[in-house]
Amino acid sequence: MRTKIKSLQIVVFTIVYCLMPIASSAQCAMCRAALESEEGGVKAEAVNDGIVYLMAIPYILVAILGYAIYRLKYGKKKEI
Repeated sequence: MRTKIKSLQIVVFTIVYCLMPIASSAQCAMCRAALESEEGGVKAEAVNDGIVYLMAIPYILVAILGYAIYRLKYGKKKEI
C-alpha cells in the first residue's frame, strides 16, 4: 500500500514539475498589449532595460552592505 502511494506522489510531482515552466511564462495583459502594438520595438527595449535596472539594484545594495560590514570587522585598528 505504501509503495502505491509513494509512486503516485512521484507521478504527481513529475507532472506538476513538468507543467511549471508553462505556467510561469505568462505576461500581464497590459504589458503584452503595449509591447505588441508598436512596430519599432522601442517600448520593448525600454521595458527590458527597466527590468534589468530593477533586478540590479538589490544586488548593488547587498554588495555595499557587505563591503561596509567587511570594513567594520576587518578595518585598520587605530593605535593610541
